[in-house]
Amino acid sequence: MTLRKPPGRYAGWIATAVAVVLSVPAFGSPAHAAPGDPAAASSFNLKAGPDLSRHVADLKAALPTQGVQILLDQGNRVAKTGASCTTDPFGAGDDGKALAPVRKLCWDSGDSATEEWIPQGMTGVSDAQADELWGSRKPLVTAWYDKAGGKGVRLSFLDPETAIPGDPDGRRYRHVLLVEPYYNSYDHVSYKAVDIHAGGIAWYKNYLYVADTMNGLRVFDMRAILDLNPDQNASVDDTTLDGLKSNVRDETQIGRQDNVYYSHTYRYVMPQVASWKFVSAQGNSSAGTCVATGAPKASYISIDRSAAAAPALIMGEYCDSDDTHPEKGRIGTLPIDDATGLLKSANGVVAATGAFYLPRDLTQGAARYGGTYYFNRSWTTHSGSLRRATVSGGRLVDYGANITNAVGPEDLYFEHGQSVPGGGGTQYLWSLTEHRMDTADPTCTDTGSPCGRVIYAHRVSDVLARP
Repeated sequence: MTLRKPPGRYAGWIATAVAVVLSVPAFGSPAHAAPGDPAAASSFNLKAGPDLSRHVADLKAALPTQGVQILLDQGNRVAKTGASCTTDPFGAGDDGKALAPVRKLCWDSGDSATEEWIPQGMTGVSDAQADELWGSRKPLVTAWYDKAGGKGVRLSFLDPETAIPGDPDGRRYRHVLLVEPYYNSYDHVSYKAVDIHAGGIAWYKNYLYVADTMNGLRVFDMRAILDLNPDQNASVDDTTLDGLKSNVRDETQIGRQDNVYYSHTYRYVMPQVASWKFVSAQGNSSAGTCVATGAPKASYISIDRSAAAAPALIMGEYCDSDDTHPEKGRIGTLPIDDATGLLKSANGVVAATGAFYLPRDLTQGAARYGGTYYFNRSWTTHSGSLRRATVSGGRLVDYGANITNAVGPEDLYFEHGQSVPGGGGTQYLWSLTEHRMDTADPTCTDTGSPCGRVIYAHRVSDVLARP
């Protein structure tokens, strides 16, 4: 979530913000509601959107599909880790107490500096599979939105465990453009950009869920990644399965145009296969502020695999509280059918199993495991804040103190470690940062907490060990 930057930094903003947050009365909220109180779970209920199965089947008949492992093997960009990843959005932190990550990956120079694409959502194969493997690989997936407008959302697939031969710190990755299928005026199947913020993504079995802020969720299928350049020669248009052509050179066009398939130059596109819409009327009027009733915003999502018999999708709201809108946001739980990987529904409706008002605002990402909630909070280009909370006395309450984090932390992904026999694998709390290093912006060059885009992970044991 990109916010307006202040003219300068103020050390100790976290403590000040906390004091302000706790002192603001909940005007406009139900009389009983306060930060951490139970919220109406029914506000999170979802209903099925339009059936896109015919659209996707027609696209798969027109364009070849490609699997995630091949996509990773043929990655055309290189991220760096270890000593080769020098970007550091943590520094010492605004208060000198930042929790440094134990794992970190840096994007290539183009992605780390681009002003067009902004990283937001994150998930990985530990969400998707109990054995934490997709074939033989352990991919992470991140989502970026197009700030310039027009191209929508792209995903990045990256396996942090597989080094490039001859480059021990190098990790191949590949972008995939998300698209929404439709039939054009000639009843030909085509597709367009998915114009949403994609503040959160969550992968379960074959399905990728993407947060659609004011509407609910969009659903994509890992088995429907379409390849517009299977011969890997971009200079020549490929012949498609339906006898047309595909072009990956023209950055201006998308979808089927004059019997040619375009993709804003991306080799891969992934079409939406379904959607879930809020049943309740949307109570919010913007992507920033929140209200206490009606449908929430789907600002970020994650998967809780801690109860094998009851996997769940966690959904929460980003709220920038002010005097007119003092609400901190809500967080809810939606059940997943482990047999299919789809949300568990009855008569086309997914019934949420619980919800709370958030203890604090400015929440950019949330994860839950074993009853503990983890929240990323950020404010412009100051150090971020990692918070913990548990349910106590029927309320969602803070657990421990603030943990100073990276500048611009976003969505959270919990690597559960269940693939190790007995569940004794190392657990990681993964995230990513959004702000590029802008040397012309003095709020980005602070020596204690500079900007910079990375994927990073904390050991969960290190997080829980903090007071």
